[in-house]
Amino acid sequence: MTNMTWSTGSWSNPPVDLRLSGDDLLVTAAEGSDAWRHTSYGFVHDSEHALLATFEQGTAVEVVFTALFSEQFDQAGLFIRADDENWIKAGVEFADGQPQVGAVVTRGSSDWSVAPVPEWLDQRVTIRASWADDAITLRARRDDEPWRLVRVVPFAVPTALAGPMVCAPSRPGLTVRFHSWITTDADGALHP
Repeated sequence: MTNMTWSTGSWSNPPVDLRLSGDDLLVTAAEGSDAWRHTSYGFVHDSEHALLATFEQGTAVEVVFTALFSEQFDQAGLFIRADDENWIKAGVEFADGQPQVGAVVTRGSSDWSVAPVPEWLDQRVTIRASWADDAITLRARRDDEPWRLVRVVPFAVPTALAGPMVCAPSRPGLTVRFHSWITTDADGALHP
């Protein structure tokens, strides 16, 4: 396991503000920041704030943050990028009045899957992506609870970047507290 430092990697789009608070990184998103391509809404947004470093096949990456959200589409989690049209974001998003765990998978156009997790509001959440062979397995949990399988995504690309992500599509002033960012070995199996 490797603890990634907050100075590792580079931002896809610089956030409005970055501050250290002890070992935590506080990231303030720009109003209107988001990642989406075409589907249903008809627009392309490439303005997410993602701190990206090399993501190797055969490894896993995790980010831990506090899901303190209150406005439509407030979101944080993990961003995985192969290129402009092939990427994944996974995490918690405040949608339709409650936190939802889910993922957006983009291959030219985006799709979106979510499941309500109202008990995760203002809680410490871990998002994990494990890259084995031609797939990314996305998992999430609150605190030290058992992992929940979020999605298995085909991901047959030669190289990728990954790291913590925050977006605030509908308001200014969203600040997310990230507690850690680690890389480790990929999961040994899809099911425990």
